[in-house]
Amino acid sequence: MTYRTVVVGLGGLGSAALHRLATEQGSGVLGIEQFELGHHRGASQDHSRIIRLAQHQEQYAALAAPAYAAWAEVEEESGQRLLTRTGGLVVEDRAARRGTATGTRNIEGYTALFDRFGVGYELLDADELVARWPQFRVDGGEQALYQQDSGIVDAARANAVHVALARAHGAEVRTHTPVREVRPDGDGVAVVTDGEVLRADRVVVTADAWTNQVLAATGVRLPLTVLREQVTYYATPHLAEFSPSRFPVFMWHGRHNFYGFPVYGEVATKLGQHMGGDETTADDRSFDPDPVRRARYDEFLARHVPRFRGPELYSRTCLYTVPPDQDFVLDTLPGAPQVVVAIGAGHAFKFAALIGRLLTDLASDRTPDLPIGAFAVDRPALTDPAFPRSFHT
Repeated sequence: MTYRTVVVGLGGLGSAALHRLATEQGSGVLGIEQFELGHHRGASQDHSRIIRLAQHQEQYAALAAPAYAAWAEVEEESGQRLLTRTGGLVVEDRAARRGTATGTRNIEGYTALFDRFGVGYELLDADELVARWPQFRVDGGEQALYQQDSGIVDAARANAVHVALARAHGAEVRTHTPVREVRPDGDGVAVVTDGEVLRADRVVVTADAWTNQVLAATGVRLPLTVLREQVTYYATPHLAEFSPSRFPVFMWHGRHNFYGFPVYGEVATKLGQHMGGDETTADDRSFDPDPVRRARYDEFLARHVPRFRGPELYSRTCLYTVPPDQDFVLDTLPGAPQVVVAIGAGHAFKFAALIGRLLTDLASDRTPDLPIGAFAVDRPALTDPAFPRSFHT
């Protein structure tokens, strides 16, 4: 079997790439997933991800508005709603962060890029925050940044929509088909599964925590750290005050960096912590929730958003696959431009619809029209063994 393009891994980035590739190439495209579609072993499951224009690094701020446009295109083509605008807060607890290195990951870092990219926002002190959203409890030293376009992108629904649209354009999808290796072969690629060897002109590897296993035959091994992260849903009895129309998505930068959602997907609120999970592997990870995280979440909510809490509906774990600089990988392999690789670094889903288009450009030998040089596979963070890990926790 010979294909124009094969996509390996159909999570958030892979399903988006499959859609865009099939739109251009039709029946010459194959998507391969080692598990069932929508599985819970990777990074792209669950109902909700925050989407926001608020970014503290220029390479992401340049992609933020185009990502919204890309999601709008998918919604228009499918007739399905994938984004829910709730408004969004970044709350900086300056007292709790005193003495910690934050770099540009503070209110001033966000507003500097808002000003550069012409995005409107509001700054609120602690009293103004509580006056607007009395669900919060503050200590008095907090400062908040509000941006009205922030909201929720429905992760599981978006993946399913991307796959459905890809099939509508003629793509083939195979599930329960592990890819054992991709092997550059002349101008093309051999894709080895348990049952056969497929040939493709181009391969897009969006295998996340399994990336190095898939790339082993290429001689490339990326310095990736796999972390087990966790979210918890709370069956709050205060549904109205935490509905999407009355409570925004939020990020709280203090001693730990938390992020939260109004009631969406489940009849429950949702809280997570960005980064800081235990190191693991795709094959050895545990699915059991971490009791330390549970206690940390309870302590934060009791102090700052008490009515957000309720009986725990459930906690779930997912995997972050992170390069040393915590930046994406969006590039072709050196010496094998027919192999395209994408790593989301634990924060890519908000950009997924756009990344699908960028990966299609790379697989079609086109230069993307947006700046992605910071995500090159030959940057020092990926090639210098002495490069220090600099995770934003």
